[in-house]
Amino acid sequence: MHISYTSNVTATIHEFILLGFLCSQEIESLLFILFSIIYILTLLGNGVIIGAVWWDQKLHTPMYILLANFSFLEICYISSSVPNMLLNFLSKTKIISYYGCILQFYIFLSLCATELFFLSLMAFDRYVAICCPLHYSIIMTRKVYGSLVSACWVGGFLWLLTPAILISQVPFCSSNIVDHYLCDLGALLAISCVPVPKTTFTCSTFSAVIVFITMFFILVSYTLVLRAVLQFPKGSSRKKAFSTCASHLVVVSLFYGSIFMMYVTPGAARQPGMQKFVTMFYSIATPLLNPLIYSLRNREMKVALRKVLCKV
Repeated sequence: MHISYTSNVTATIHEFILLGFLCSQEIESLLFILFSIIYILTLLGNGVIIGAVWWDQKLHTPMYILLANFSFLEICYISSSVPNMLLNFLSKTKIISYYGCILQFYIFLSLCATELFFLSLMAFDRYVAICCPLHYSIIMTRKVYGSLVSACWVGGFLWLLTPAILISQVPFCSSNIVDHYLCDLGALLAISCVPVPKTTFTCSTFSAVIVFITMFFILVSYTLVLRAVLQFPKGSSRKKAFSTCASHLVVVSLFYGSIFMMYVTPGAARQPGMQKFVTMFYSIATPLLNPLIYSLRNREMKVALRKVLCKV
């Protein structure tokens, strides 16, 4: 009887209303302009990095190819939420279909999981380059890092398949108003008409496992890197090693710091305003900042970017 009830009440919801940011139409117009500029700058910044790696033969190394893939991921990541948010700024109804909402939830979180895998892979690349420099070209062959990159993409989308299926079975009968600018986990669970502790626990577990596993892998990698770097003689070698890792560590800190609260323990950020702010930070701000972080601290990337900009 309970399964039948769940099926029936779910069928009554055909669309959701994304409230977004509760503000006047004038403020929404300003936000539309602001986020449009951020979106364009993010596309340009990450696109230029992809172009620099593509055109400059000196950057055809695993580290920069991983960075180009990461930049492409950031473009996909911000594109999974911002275009729809911009449309809602101009719309009076702010409607998204039921299946469109579930699809956005799946794609958005799958790209988030893929980013976690990529950050781990980039940490592994730095570990091999610094701790095993003589064997780097043997370990990180084109076939190996091609397989690892593919595994990151496939793994990210497979990992969130179960949570997406569970969310699609949650009964939404009391309200279809989502107090968010996208179909996020906490916002959707908040409008379920009956408690769904098993779904909440399963989604939290899936989120926690991938966050802790990837974070543990990164911490182990950089612990070994730090131990190796401290054995270098003081001078340019140690400085260069720290410099190549610094950009990645900054990105890791920004990304993990924000998603840890949101998805490991969804109940920790119960306030809709806090959910929107944190989600906006790791899904919009970090893709915007990443090109600056990686380019400003990398001399080879600066040179390649100048070449690309001159060609443009």
